[in-house]
Amino acid sequence: MKKSFKTLITLALVSIALVSCCRAPETTKKAKNPNPLSLWTDTAPAKQALIDYMKTVTDEKSPDFIPVEDRIAIFDLDGTLILETDPTYFDQQIFDYRVLDDPNFKDKATEAQKKAALDSRNEHKYMPLGAEREAVVASAYAGMTLEEFDSFVRGFMNTDQPGFNGMKRGETFYKPMVQVVEFLTENDFTVYVSSGSDRILIRPLVYENLHLPASQIIGSDTTIICKGQGDKDGLSYTFMAGDELIFGGASIVKNLQMNKVVTIVREIGKKPVLAFGNSGTDASMLNYSINDNKYKSLAFMLMCDDLVREYGNMEKADKMKQASAENSWIPVSMRDDWKTIYGDNVTRK
Repeated sequence: MKKSFKTLITLALVSIALVSCCRAPETTKKAKNPNPLSLWTDTAPAKQALIDYMKTVTDEKSPDFIPVEDRIAIFDLDGTLILETDPTYFDQQIFDYRVLDDPNFKDKATEAQKKAALDSRNEHKYMPLGAEREAVVASAYAGMTLEEFDSFVRGFMNTDQPGFNGMKRGETFYKPMVQVVEFLTENDFTVYVSSGSDRILIRPLVYENLHLPASQIIGSDTTIICKGQGDKDGLSYTFMAGDELIFGGASIVKNLQMNKVVTIVREIGKKPVLAFGNSGTDASMLNYSINDNKYKSLAFMLMCDDLVREYGNMEKADKMKQASAENSWIPVSMRDDWKTIYGDNVTRK
């Protein structure tokens, strides 16, 4: 006997109700922070520029609206997001430790490695950028597996940061800049970090503080090979079950200046609309982002002009201020624009 049309409709409605009850509840989007840049002073030009920018590029009715898939922001790391002074960059500090203090390596260090580390630690003198320096640094980690290296980096992150009270080496992110990253991600920006440091070195550092995935970390690269690969080229070796990846100990590319533009093109495939840096080695990245961009775009240059809460450098700060005026970058004064740098519990020694 055929069921009546009314019965069929009733059964259909019951089925829909059951499916709705069993379906996982939709994830509600986290409410936006009503005061997203609270650690910035109200007079900071960068703060107002970012807030005004966000209003116009996220408004679908605005001529400056940017689709979510094209909301790309890129940040330098050292001196832009994290401490790079007293004594020096994170990647240099960990190299110095590897060569001079690591019981698993210091007796194997070469004379070139020892000299580079001692000059850095004792006199704040560094090898000039170039192939020689990169070869010396990269070779210090040759033979380490990726897991060993990750553990090594995380252990170093948990040591006290010289020059400051109340801060570990892995906690040296500028809190006002962390707020900027949070503000951008809250507004559906994809945030990338483009550093001159080795990308695998900085992955745990960035993830623990900014929660950015490894795929959004760009940096300098060194060779990675299989433990049994020896001198064979990658084209002549097949990864097999049981193989382990290790560092080959040779530099491939230093991700600074024009190289930052090239890595953006290769790894992101889209021009950023926001860029943040702190030195001349970021100039190409900033200029690439704001010139001939089909979207409204901004670039920001941090100035290391705080001599009380930080170990600033007024000569460099003045140089970057002048460069900002010449290149249409928005200057950021660490001294004048930030209410805090590392938080109230951290003090400079």
